[in-house]
Amino acid sequence: MRMTRLLAVVASAATLLATAATATSAAPRFEHYVALGDSYTSGPFIPIQRTNPLGCGRSTANYPSVLAAALQVSEFTDVSCGAADTTNMTLPQPVPFNGTNPPQLDALRAGTDLVTIGIGGNDFSVFGTVISTCPDLRASDPTGNPCQRHVTADGVDTIAAAFEKTRPRVEAVLAAIHQRSPHARVLVVGYPRITPSSGTCPDILPFADGDYAWLQQVQQAMNRMLENAAGADGNATYVDTFGPSEGHDACASGGAAWINGRTGNFFVAAAYHPFKQGMAGVAAVVRRHLT
Repeated sequence: MRMTRLLAVVASAATLLATAATATSAAPRFEHYVALGDSYTSGPFIPIQRTNPLGCGRSTANYPSVLAAALQVSEFTDVSCGAADTTNMTLPQPVPFNGTNPPQLDALRAGTDLVTIGIGGNDFSVFGTVISTCPDLRASDPTGNPCQRHVTADGVDTIAAAFEKTRPRVEAVLAAIHQRSPHARVLVVGYPRITPSSGTCPDILPFADGDYAWLQQVQQAMNRMLENAAGADGNATYVDTFGPSEGHDACASGGAAWINGRTGNFFVAAAYHPFKQGMAGVAAVVRRHLT
């Protein structure tokens, strides 16, 4: 009888310790989390949109918001904004509807201890050039690579060359983040894949068949630039979302797509931008990186 009671007490104590450990692991690890970035961070058209300012397309369901809730951070500040590039980290950004997004780095404080940043795709109009130019060129050569040829001048891929000019800009932004928030953990979040690793879906992504492989190279080059910038910085880490988004490209069927295709929906997602489930997927990747 005494042995039975002793075992019961030990079991009860073990349960209490396990519960306490779980509660401790669920407690906030970060006091002040700041999210910086462009539309792949802000989440245009994804409900519910914030209005501060409305023109930034900042969703309450974007990956920083999902991550902040999962981490139970004490204070969360999201200043990401659609169309932002690296210059908008230190300069104000005019946005639609007569609004202005202040310099994003102004949100940082000495006590900020977590920063995520997703930036670089808009510098030198890389993303805008791809989505505005490539679809219109498909008709001229549906099975070829007209967009790749269009952006190649004297044998140089101007899109790839733009990344080389963007890298020092990203490195300068990271240095400025460390200066303002010297104790923050800084994560450079890469871009998830838009095109599939093989195959095409012209009804969703209206690019010429031969441009799909090139577009995948463009995405990989952009993410490699971000990874290299984080590596050169030394105090920031790169979070790969391109690899984990395999099978979740815009062509994925059955609700598996993280990225919308050419048709924007004011109540779902902007064209060529993440869906709500895509934001949740990226948040899960970042959280796994942190833990």
